[in-house]
Amino acid sequence: MNNKKSAIIIVGNEILSGKVVDQNAAYLTKALRAIGVSVERIVVIPDQVDLIAEEIRTSRKYFDLIFVCGGIGPTHDDVTMQGLAEGLGCALIRHPELVQILKRVYGPDLSAPQMRLADVPEGTRFIYSEHLRVPVLQFEQIYIFPGIPELVVKKFEAIKEGFREKPFYLTKIHLKQREEAIALHLEETLHQYPKLLLGSYPILHNPRHKILLTLESKDKIYLEKATEYLLDLLPGSSVVNIEKAES
Repeated sequence: MNNKKSAIIIVGNEILSGKVVDQNAAYLTKALRAIGVSVERIVVIPDQVDLIAEEIRTSRKYFDLIFVCGGIGPTHDDVTMQGLAEGLGCALIRHPELVQILKRVYGPDLSAPQMRLADVPEGTRFIYSEHLRVPVLQFEQIYIFPGIPELVVKKFEAIKEGFREKPFYLTKIHLKQREEAIALHLEETLHQYPKLLLGSYPILHNPRHKILLTLESKDKIYLEKATEYLLDLLPGSSVVNIEKAES
């Protein structure tokens, strides 16, 4: 199964202190899954240049796509660009093309804080869209977003088709039994179908079922065979409902 692996890096002291609840990772995870991209790492780090740089150096080794949210702005704690430049081993430059874009947005006389918005790692490219006033910033496999959730949604929606992969196929099975009663059946299924993505989730306070099983694969036939195998192991009376969809 050839699938791009992605990571989400959320930058912001306000998230770690509990003053703000992160919405960006939840949105991106769901949006990426919907276009066939799996998220294998989500990390939240403070507004510290050295920690941002360290996370970027590490993530670049393992992930095909990296989405960075937060710390992009005109104030003292907006240090994501500096951290990115350090982690990428390149200079932080004031990009003339971005300066011109900002002048169209804010007017010809940019203040010093507004000018800081044009500082990016050298080698950054811009992804333009008719739906965006300011383009999405990209450096190799890294895509850089502000922290404001509405802007993250707007920018990602404008470029998401460029990431689309073969979809995940999903089967949901609701069961009356408890997890301990079916644990060995799940292990046996994974032994026979090791590439299956199999999840088991207890459901509390529901009179109809006690477990939700999710079976996923990008290979529809493989998923169907694995589902049939598992259903043969489970007592028929335990199955409440089966749903199939693209995840």
